[in-house]
Amino acid sequence: MTEYPTSHEGPQPGAGAAASAAAAPAPGGSDVPPQPKAAERGRRVPRAGGSASDSEGHGKTPPASGQATRGQNQAPGAGPAGAPGEKIPGARREHGSGSGARARDESAARAAAAGASGPGTGIPAGAGDPVSAARREGDRLRFVGAATRRIARGIDLDEIVLGLCRATVPTFSDAILVYLRDPLPVGDERPAGPVILRLRRTDRLRPLDDLGDPAAPAAPAGAAAPGSAVPGTPAGPPAVPAATATTDTSGTADSPNSSATDATDATDSAAEVLDFSQLPLVGPQGDLPAAELCEIRPGGALAEVLRGVRPVFGSSAAARAALPELLGAEHPVPRGQRAILAPLRGRRRVIGAAVFLRSPERPAFEANDLLVAAQLATHTALGIDKAVLYGREAYIADELQRTMLPEGLPQPTGVRLASRYLPAAETARVGGDWYDAIPLPGSRVALVVGDVMGHSMTSAAIMGQLRTTAQTLAQLDLPPAEVLHHLDEQAQRLGSDRMATCLYAVYDPVSHRITIANAGHPPPVLLHLGGRAEVLRVPPGAPIGVGGVDFEAVELDAPAGATLLLYTDGLVESRLRDVWTGIELLRERLAATAQLTGLDHPPPLEALCDDVLDMLGPGDRDDDIALLAARFDGIAPSDVAYWFLDPEETAPGRARRFARRALARWGLEEELGDCLELLVSEVVTNAVRYAERPVTLRLLRTDVLRCEVGDDSPQLPRQRRARDTDEGGRGLFLVNRLARRWGATRLSSGKVVWFDLPLPRA
Repeated sequence: MTEYPTSHEGPQPGAGAAASAAAAPAPGGSDVPPQPKAAERGRRVPRAGGSASDSEGHGKTPPASGQATRGQNQAPGAGPAGAPGEKIPGARREHGSGSGARARDESAARAAAAGASGPGTGIPAGAGDPVSAARREGDRLRFVGAATRRIARGIDLDEIVLGLCRATVPTFSDAILVYLRDPLPVGDERPAGPVILRLRRTDRLRPLDDLGDPAAPAAPAGAAAPGSAVPGTPAGPPAVPAATATTDTSGTADSPNSSATDATDATDSAAEVLDFSQLPLVGPQGDLPAAELCEIRPGGALAEVLRGVRPVFGSSAAARAALPELLGAEHPVPRGQRAILAPLRGRRRVIGAAVFLRSPERPAFEANDLLVAAQLATHTALGIDKAVLYGREAYIADELQRTMLPEGLPQPTGVRLASRYLPAAETARVGGDWYDAIPLPGSRVALVVGDVMGHSMTSAAIMGQLRTTAQTLAQLDLPPAEVLHHLDEQAQRLGSDRMATCLYAVYDPVSHRITIANAGHPPPVLLHLGGRAEVLRVPPGAPIGVGGVDFEAVELDAPAGATLLLYTDGLVESRLRDVWTGIELLRERLAATAQLTGLDHPPPLEALCDDVLDMLGPGDRDDDIALLAARFDGIAPSDVAYWFLDPEETAPGRARRFARRALARWGLEEELGDCLELLVSEVVTNAVRYAERPVTLRLLRTDVLRCEVGDDSPQLPRQRRARDTDEGGRGLFLVNRLARRWGATRLSSGKVVWFDLPLPRA
């Protein structure tokens, strides 16, 4: 619900008759002004004496004898007239009856901006009347309270600055310029280099030409549009043209015998007097020409004003020297007390400045307005400090979550992968959910998904440690149940209350089998090629961190063309449904999606992930979501060759012959025969030297030709540069020069050395 800087109190003492008369329906007119648009509600405009029926010349009940009108009881410093921010029934509305009537309303509204009493009018505002003085002070306090509430509502930097502009224009000033440090310091940071102020936003009353001439030329490129963000800064909502009701510009009270003719004359007079294009700092196109950047000179006039923290009038000696430095020497400065320069000081330092301006037709600022400006500047600066800190925390949270999750998924042989991650909410961007895909020796791949309790930075940090531990254990090629056992021990070392669920699966594209172990995680769903979706029967197990429990693994078929979906409980559980109901909905959703693409064609992975997330309706998501989808392509048996070699001196020769036969069967002997024989001979020779059990040799033809040699020795080979007199040490050097890639991985039963050769182009 939007709040406005306006007073909603009942009639004040001594004004009952006038208030009753103003509230009465006008003959032939509407008794309730139309509701302003949402964009106009942010601009409540001061009432300047009388209701809509007054300004339009309709019937009006004369005030009782001795009673003062609201134009006489106006607080000069709080606004043009009346209570600061009070809405004017005669203000401009988008749904007017005609362009002429709307133009007269605009002109009459601007006449009220000049004020009916106060400084600059020659008429003392309620002089010697303590009731009027108390009312003015009450209006000022209500305005400050409403304005600060509007500023405090923003959590984003631009929202806070926009709240300041909309709360002060036109109620407190006719124009405002807000400068902020660039870049804004965060916390205890001490920026190095010169202090630079950048014009962040401007706001003002629109000139009459903008209101009455729809064919007026547009502002020149690069100029700050009315109420718009300065070029180079994020744009905010458009400014709403402010207008006020008609008041007598001579300074006298409304006559009881006012007629429609008098009101019309006052409107026409206002159109001639209030030409806002003559307002200092307003250019010919109605823009606010001011320097976009300002460097604060140490010891300069602007630095001294900002160091003093307190707002100063533009007519003071310090401001007369500081304003040209801030706005630019070529831009004029208003005369008299029609400008206030208010430093914006945060918790530790000055972070900017605000300049409040009033037009020559409006009463000048008075001493109490410095207190109002100080309150507005203080609340704005503290709000900007909070917004900057919040932005830094959100950035840290995003970076932490991004670094904890994989930047990209690998592309292992025989499987295609896709993933999604959604935080629990925009305000809780970090959580304990994670997913991972880890390539393993033998063209296998480990699929991991887990969920740490909570949505805090601590949960994200624990998640990162568990994910790192899982990656390390996977590289040791431990069975899935062993991996979960070690993760359980690691969680207990992190703390007694570190609980998490995890599902760990290993897919072998050669055997078309998958081994799964579960630690209290929701079971995966397998979508078959024919469109059937089933929830896999996996032992649930206990969550990680409980301790003293065994984990059981199951081995299942993984047919080619099937899709395995791993997910966290945020996808299937919410306040509206339990876990098993959500799992059944997920299964039905996958089956329905498969029916749309046909029984012989599995749905695309990326589109499948998006369709799964679309099952979440409003209010269904209470937790963050991690989703990992794997499409099993497998490796055909005809593309695999496998041998066992005894650790003998004849093993390298036999390996060369086996490799050439396989290449001949695949039609690759001519292109890769000599290179493969040389590399296989070197790798098998090194394995036979240290092996005690049979050596394995496997060739895989996929998008590359992969050769894998395994033995029972845990010692990994290291490439070294052989000297001219050495008889050995050149085998891995040749592998490194001739193969596209190569590597060595330690297994629970030894090691595997592998290398890839590119296939010839067809």
